[in-house]
Amino acid sequence: MHKTECMENEPLIRLGVFLGLFTLFAAAEALAPRRARTQPRATRWLTNLSLTVLNTLMLRALAFGLPLLAVGAAMDAQANGWGLFNWLDWPAWVEITATVLLLDFAIWAQHLITHKIPLLWRLHRVHHADRDIDVSTAIRFHPIEIGLSMLLKIGLIYLLGPAAIAVVLFEIILNGTAMFNHSNLNLPRPVDRAMRLVLVTPDMHRVHHSTLRHEHDSNYGFSLSIWDRIFGTYVAQPDKGHDGMTIGLRWQGDNPSRLGWSLRLPFGKP
Repeated sequence: MHKTECMENEPLIRLGVFLGLFTLFAAAEALAPRRARTQPRATRWLTNLSLTVLNTLMLRALAFGLPLLAVGAAMDAQANGWGLFNWLDWPAWVEITATVLLLDFAIWAQHLITHKIPLLWRLHRVHHADRDIDVSTAIRFHPIEIGLSMLLKIGLIYLLGPAAIAVVLFEIILNGTAMFNHSNLNLPRPVDRAMRLVLVTPDMHRVHHSTLRHEHDSNYGFSLSIWDRIFGTYVAQPDKGHDGMTIGLRWQGDNPSRLGWSLRLPFGKP
């Protein structure tokens, strides 16, 4: 496929990859689950998928007032010669690799900040309130958080000036790895140990969804595990083990699986 055609079909390509990987990980975690569920999957998934629809509408609304979302921003920066990579004459593979690494680090740093700033934590705790963690948790975010995240990403892309194809590749990797490491998948322990040297695995990220503060303030990575190791926020295993740990926050009833409650959560008492 020609690069121009690839950019024109970017939404369809990303949707196809998303649906394919979501189905793959959903089937895999059903066949080899790591933990028993505490809530029915149907009610949780209805809420989590509904949030995804609302998040998509949020991004479409942003596109009306700000027509240059992530990929469009990269194309606009390239057309105008804006950003670091448009000033450098680096080989394409170096630029793409650097873009993926820098954007992944930015997502890691953004994730850490959402845990440290009370206003942002109010939004982000919608994600953490899920009492089970599976592939659908990867898409459970409040629409306002998604909108703010996109604005940050657009600003960073204008500063970097990466090729549009590099942004598309990063988005696909980010979405795919997020679904993988949120999945309730029981990986063989040797496989998990080997993979987490580079990638965030389900066991590694599950620690981050613990109700214990020192555990959910760790393992912020979505794709690469190296940032948590470098900055000292890596926790290998939960204190109570993966079967004994409690997922979520203080809300251990049915409320987190309700759409209205999840949408109102940032505006209630902490």
